Amino acid sequence: MAFRKPRLNYRIRGRLPTRTSVSQGWTKWLSTTIIPRIVWTLLPDWMTSPEAQPDPKVVQRTRMSKALRNLLTHRTLSPEEQQQVFREIHDTVLMQSEYITEPNFRTFHPDDLKLMFQQYDQKLLNGACLQALGERPLGFLLSKRMTRAGGKTTWKTIRNRLTGSVREEFEIAVSSHLLFQNFRDETRSVTVTGFECQNRLEAMQRIVEHEIVHLSERLAWNTSNCRARRFQSIAERLFGHRVHTHDLVTTNEMARRQLGIRVGTQVRFDFEGHAMKGIVNRITKRVTVLVPDARGTRYSDGQRYTKYYIPLGMLSRVD
Repeated sequence: MAFRKPRLNYRIRGRLPTRTSVSQGWTKWLSTTIIPRIVWTLLPDWMTSPEAQPDPKVVQRTRMSKALRNLLTHRTLSPEEQQQVFREIHDTVLMQSEYITEPNFRTFHPDDLKLMFQQYDQKLLNGACLQALGERPLGFLLSKRMTRAGGKTTWKTIRNRLTGSVREEFEIAVSSHLLFQNFRDETRSVTVTGFECQNRLEAMQRIVEHEIVHLSERLAWNTSNCRARRFQSIAERLFGHRVHTHDLVTTNEMARRQLGIRVGTQVRFDFEGHAMKGIVNRITKRVTVLVPDARGTRYSDGQRYTKYYIPLGMLSRVD
């Protein structure tokens, strides 16, 4: 059967199918030729024009990221300059903070992290980190749940499915649990990033320095890894960091030193007036103890246990 193409105001390129039925041919022709052309004509000019200008905010952010990358690549401070900046920021926080009134502070606030970050950015990076952030939000958090890491820098990308827009959010967290757990015993030295710290404020500064490198590296190169050579080079040239780890007293160490308890140790404790006995499965802020129970969950050893979360001070070792 022969048929005519419909007359259109514009030229349609493409050939009608000849090996398929008429209905299939019309369907394929419409879906591959007509519909895409109609959709294209309905799009706004700024989406179809080759001369469309990029978002000025994106252009500015890219320019600031390049400036930060150049600074991180080339800037080097002498040990004397690093120590001078460290002491200046130490004194500034003590003078301007509403919460930190002594180096071995007993309370602090996310605003103190913000103040410390701004001071480092201004004195070491000439404000390049905040400029690279632009309008993207940066939050600060005091974490009670971080029992091993001294600090953490996170970033997440949020996409709006309706508009297709994408936004980024950043956050720097410091473990309040670890800071307050340390500097109680004068005989135990504490090192962070290779520096021996005399008080909580010094340890907090070293942690924030480490997280600033994470954030700056992420803004400049879209990735960050403290085990990589680039990260360690930046941390050493700007802050004098010799390692990327800390030696803060953790709950694991306290359990091992004070009570002789570690994962796999048999312990006893009282729970609601009942004497319980079980095996230590995990040590974080609290200790996870598995108590044998015929109605409990089966574990990899084939036995059934009920899980209890017990403060460290309530446990005693079974000899």
